[in-house]
Amino acid sequence: MHSAHATITSEKAGRYLVQLCKHFAHKIPATWDETEGEETKGHADFGIGTCEMTAKDGALLLACNAPDAEGLGKVKYVVEDHVVRFAWKEELKVDWQDGPAATA
Repeated sequence: MHSAHATITSEKAGRYLVQLCKHFAHKIPATWDETEGEETKGHADFGIGTCEMTAKDGALLLACNAPDAEGLGKVKYVVEDHVVRFAWKEELKVDWQDGPAATA
């Protein structure tokens, strides 16, 4: 399994997560929770790989997984392209790190 993760700092992280999931849900299986608490979670299944999303503490955490490097590259590209477009006013940059995200 190939994986990559990124942390994007934004006070609108929860809003972007929901926007991403709602947008993706038009074409692929995507789910999210809109809890009023400290954390919002989302999941998108692209068929070639998945992306787990968490918004908390002013950050959007992305964790992408795919069976092969090509699929991972495509998932990362689609997720990053949409984040950057949806958050164009903030001019966000996605800095991917190879491997799974560290868990606390």
